Amino acid sequence: MSVPRLAVIGLGNMGGGMARRLLGAGFPIAVHNRTRAKAEPLRSAGATVLETPTEAARAADVVLLSLSDEAAVDQILFGQLLEHLRPDTIVIDTSTVSPAYAREADARLRSRGIRRVEACVVGNPPMALAGQLRVFTAGEEGDAHEVRDVLAAIAQEIRHLGPAGQASMLKLAFNLLLGAQTAALAEAVAFCEQRGLDRDLVLAAIMNSGWRSPVLQFRADFMRNRRYDPAGFRASLMAKDLDLITTEAALGDLRLPLTETAGRLFHEAAERGLGEQDAAVVAEIVAPASPVRSTGDVVVAPVN
Repeated sequence: MSVPRLAVIGLGNMGGGMARRLLGAGFPIAVHNRTRAKAEPLRSAGATVLETPTEAARAADVVLLSLSDEAAVDQILFGQLLEHLRPDTIVIDTSTVSPAYAREADARLRSRGIRRVEACVVGNPPMALAGQLRVFTAGEEGDAHEVRDVLAAIAQEIRHLGPAGQASMLKLAFNLLLGAQTAALAEAVAFCEQRGLDRDLVLAAIMNSGWRSPVLQFRADFMRNRRYDPAGFRASLMAKDLDLITTEAALGDLRLPLTETAGRLFHEAAERGLGEQDAAVVAEIVAPASPVRSTGDVVVAPVN
């Protein structure tokens, strides 16, 4: 394939960043998003904005999907795109789905002569915009190699893992760690706040210690500012992914009690109407209702 014509469908924080990066790398791109307002800024950057996913499918050699869940993939890919994709089209699916769903999607597409590259991306929206994602692929290795130039435009690392489902498995493992660490950081902050320590002080101390990591720093910034929008990774999606993980683990009679507990916390955030906020919003879920006040070295409980 020379320079492929690309269609990017799903322009959320990650999809929009990847689309901009691909435009900057010189790829001809058509884009579509259910909410048109998210697509319009890409028009001025050089993309062709299309009204429907089917228009994108007809125009593309490679279709990159960045969708929220399996239901969205079913609706867009199998409900709208499939009948209009030309044989030998490559679908790069960056959506986070279960390994079982990834294998099923791969088989369904290949039965129609369409190739699927499972491309699980690790990183955040600024990394997508900067082309600094890490991309793990699965499926037919030759197909992944064919779109390597496309992936190289958005990634600092590309690694092929094996057959369909393998990259989804690793992506869920990353999100298991992300969910557990975000919940733990929120609880550490709440624990200290409840005894009178300042949140900024606590977060600065942790982020200057051996516990610091880029992942925790990203979430700590949300917690420090107490602003969780625009989200890097929505709380509702975290709840969804942790459910996928516990379901997959149960297939092998494996219990993941820490993941189950963290999952309940993110579900609570969604139930409180905070699902569209960044996952770090769980710091507000566990924040103490009546923290003590600290006066010098003396801890004073609040007066009722």
